[in-house]
Amino acid sequence: MLLLRCHLKRALPQKVSCRFCAVMGKLQSKFKHSTYKYSRPDGFIEEKIQTKAFQEYSPAHVDTVSVVAALNSDLCVSGGKDKTAVAYNWRTGNVVKRFKGHEREITKIACIYKSSQFFSASRDKMVMMWDLQSSSQPRQQFSGHTMVVTGLTVSPDSSQLCTGSRDNTLLLWDVGTGQCAERASVSRNLVTHLCWVPREHYILQTSEDKTIRLWDSRGLQVAHTFPTQQHIQTYCEVSEDGHKCVSCSSGFEGEGCEATLWDLRQTRSRICEYRGHFQTVASCIFLPRALASMPAIATSSHDCKVKIWNQDTGGLHTGEVTEALWKRSQNHYTDEQGLLGPSSPARPTAECSH
Repeated sequence: MLLLRCHLKRALPQKVSCRFCAVMGKLQSKFKHSTYKYSRPDGFIEEKIQTKAFQEYSPAHVDTVSVVAALNSDLCVSGGKDKTAVAYNWRTGNVVKRFKGHEREITKIACIYKSSQFFSASRDKMVMMWDLQSSSQPRQQFSGHTMVVTGLTVSPDSSQLCTGSRDNTLLLWDVGTGQCAERASVSRNLVTHLCWVPREHYILQTSEDKTIRLWDSRGLQVAHTFPTQQHIQTYCEVSEDGHKCVSCSSGFEGEGCEATLWDLRQTRSRICEYRGHFQTVASCIFLPRALASMPAIATSSHDCKVKIWNQDTGGLHTGEVTEALWKRSQNHYTDEQGLLGPSSPARPTAECSH
């Protein structure tokens, strides 16, 4: 599953079938039936769901797309196995610009919102800074990791960049000079994701060592370590107010496969768990209050499901609540993130298959 950061201000000019979907392929509108089969501890479950294709455009890449992030309300930036970053106008379906410089697959993209600049990380151990308004050559290169870069986040004021890798290290960079300002290493800390806490000096990090860490960027020291989980932590996200965070884990056949809500304030305790996926949960986000009638969290999983949860109770949203979310999304689209998948139902439900 891919993640898309968006700040879309007005109603969409065309019909949008589901906010958790990528928009790349040819235009289709007919109904079709898809059958999904997944395993549970008590046997196999098979579902047949009627879906309606949505607006799709010509492919932006020649190989698998690994990551998507929004540069502004009209443009997104994607990266993938073809080693290329592409600025794409999702409203028109047009490729705006291609950026080539990496020698291997692009793993992460982080945009400086409301600017023309973004960063890409790659399996070639490099991070590059690009500018849509300048040449197709990287504006800055950040070289310091010895293995694939798997974490990438920009400070709220855009002056610093933090990167993480499977080499167990975090590096803090000065964006202006491209110089490494701080380096930290923790044994077995194979970074899976990084997220900067809004309006704070803290950076949240998940790892393959089943640990979630909160780093203080002032000296790049571990400020807090959350209780070790039973499974690899794959992704993390911080709420807009900076008071809570959510993380998710790997798993199989329903073991693991959950998302967990944490308090980022003084207690830093576990608040709630969201269980219902049957394979690794690849990503988790806070849904904007403008789209949901109550605090909600969305998760995407390798079981081909996107689920929308009641943040407070841990239960799936009811159909009525999700219908309200759908109607609001037609007229207001100001979310920071959306989960992407290869297809979607005509309208989102509390549990969307793709």
